[in-house]
Amino acid sequence: MTTVFAMPVFDATVIFEGNELFKGKGSASMWAEKLAAEIGSEVGVEKIGTGWVLTGRVDGEDCRWGIHGQRLKRVVSAAAQ
Repeated sequence: MTTVFAMPVFDATVIFEGNELFKGKGSASMWAEKLAAEIGSEVGVEKIGTGWVLTGRVDGEDCRWGIHGQRLKRVVSAAAQ
């Protein structure tokens, strides 16, 4: 089985605070369902600036995912840097 993190993301994106995010809530929701099935945990979507990220918890830690190089990637917010 191929991991969702290796699947290409060809959906429209926007750049916000240096992070590539989903442009639409619909495409983010579709990827949230795929990610939730893979990690076995709830995954939602959240609007950040002009785009959408996937949100969830992994190993007790809050996580956000955007896109990098057509792949899902953890997002680090400017506040956390």
